[in-house]
Amino acid sequence: MRKIKAQLFMALDGVVEAPDQWHFPYFNDEMGRAVDATLGRADTLLLGRRTYDSFAGAWPERETAGGEDAPFAKLLGDARKIVVSRGPLEFGWRNSERLDGDLVPAVTALKNEPGSGGTADGTGGDTGDGSPIWVSGSVSLVRALIAAGLLDELNLMLHPIARRTGTRLFDEGTPPVPLRLLSAETFETGVLNLFYALGSGPADATYADARTHLPQD
Repeated sequence: MRKIKAQLFMALDGVVEAPDQWHFPYFNDEMGRAVDATLGRADTLLLGRRTYDSFAGAWPERETAGGEDAPFAKLLGDARKIVVSRGPLEFGWRNSERLDGDLVPAVTALKNEPGSGGTADGTGGDTGDGSPIWVSGSVSLVRALIAAGLLDELNLMLHPIARRTGTRLFDEGTPPVPLRLLSAETFETGVLNLFYALGSGPADATYADARTHLPQD
């Protein structure tokens, strides 16, 4: 079964909204390599409608323009792009299609499809299950995948800035989301490149359990 992995830029206070307004000062060669190792090598992208429209409004023109980012734009263009939307869709970007049916059964079927041989997960591992399906941005979609237990891995690029306004990935009033850290890398800009698996958390504990780990006189 193929894994579904999501990559988001996140501010220190959890904000993931409109990263184009705050994350570019932190985009260096290290982050460029990290993005290339994930989205740049994905053969399948699963995107929400807003993220798809944003990508489709920029990357095809960048590929045609032939600038420094044209090779990355071509990689995105060559990838299969599956869009989750309740509204009507018109596709002008190649290799784009709509996710048919309800989200949970449709994504489950997608995970069961065969993928290409290698993996590009940023952690150096090869699962042997084909390349992962990557989600970029698409906050509402990521939330829905987490709630349905369909998201396998979460890549957060945590920026050393507190936005203090905007949508957060983990909003209030929803159940806790246990995460298990797979790897962590610190960029020169102070950005933390964090990979988490989603699953069960640690066993329940109380202060009485915790105090056994405090220094004892």
